[in-house]
Amino acid sequence: MNKRKTESTRHKLSIFRQHFETAGRYLVASVPRALPTETVATVCTNLSKQVYENIELICVTEPTGKLVGVISVSELFAAAPNAHLEDVMHKNPPYVYPEVDQERVASIALHHRHNAVAVVDHHHFLLGTVPSDALMHILRREHVEDLHRLVGIGRESDVAREALELPPLRRVRHRLPWLIIGLLGSMMSALLVSSFEAELTRNVAIAFFVPGLVYIADAIGTQSEAVAVRGLSLSQANLRHLVRGESRTGMIIGAILGLLIFPFVWIFFADFNLAIAVSLSLIIASSIASTIGMVLPWLLQRLGTDPAYGSGPLATIIQDILSLLVYFLIVSIFVF
Repeated sequence: MNKRKTESTRHKLSIFRQHFETAGRYLVASVPRALPTETVATVCTNLSKQVYENIELICVTEPTGKLVGVISVSELFAAAPNAHLEDVMHKNPPYVYPEVDQERVASIALHHRHNAVAVVDHHHFLLGTVPSDALMHILRREHVEDLHRLVGIGRESDVAREALELPPLRRVRHRLPWLIIGLLGSMMSALLVSSFEAELTRNVAIAFFVPGLVYIADAIGTQSEAVAVRGLSLSQANLRHLVRGESRTGMIIGAILGLLIFPFVWIFFADFNLAIAVSLSLIIASSIASTIGMVLPWLLQRLGTDPAYGSGPLATIIQDILSLLVYFLIVSIFVF
């Protein structure tokens, strides 16, 4: 029975290791295991008698093999030699299943401040751990992929890692779709601006601030997108808290920038109403951009798409259109 169970477990692990971005892919099975009733001195002695693939985390299990606690090597050596593991171990430790996404594994390790994460099967039997070097590899890999996706490069892992080494036509294939979306959005922006042709004709100074307003909104949105892409995978906070905080941040930034530009517009263009319109537009556009930068990646994540795709050309063009719409509506109210 035990032999059959062991073979079944090995078969499952071999399947999980074929999926590159799961906990099973980085699983190290040869790790220290101990019983809750063993003393610290006994475990330390046993560590010197056997060679393990990784000893960062001592996994405490029941005699049946079910995980009940963990303790790091540093904590083990710092504990009293005659203390029992059940008294010094971390009970109910964090764990993952082999099929869990690698980014989730890294998130759990960071949240609990552990150098390694235990991996168990669905019956809670210990399979091994994901060690610290694997966690570092995961974080770097995800970071590189997110950076590529932020600028609209295709999602394949190999493409993200080797984007500069691919033939030009393959690079185009992975970048062009998102840029086409951006091009369509820019056409919509042009139509939006053309609908305010009469206002622009009466006061051409209105057009001078369009590039600056769009740039500020894009910059703030990009910052929010970067926070969202990484935060959605690593943060334990709920969406409402993240959106509320980011929206307030955008509004405060917009208010500061609006106060800075107000005297410039008033003095150099001798138009108090235009200065009010530009400043107010900055405040609203900044708040909208930061909110979109946070909500859009979350929405795409809920739809089963990588949150990194909520940034780059897609989010940028949405922010541009809304920023222009806000600006011209406010100008229409204050200037005319």
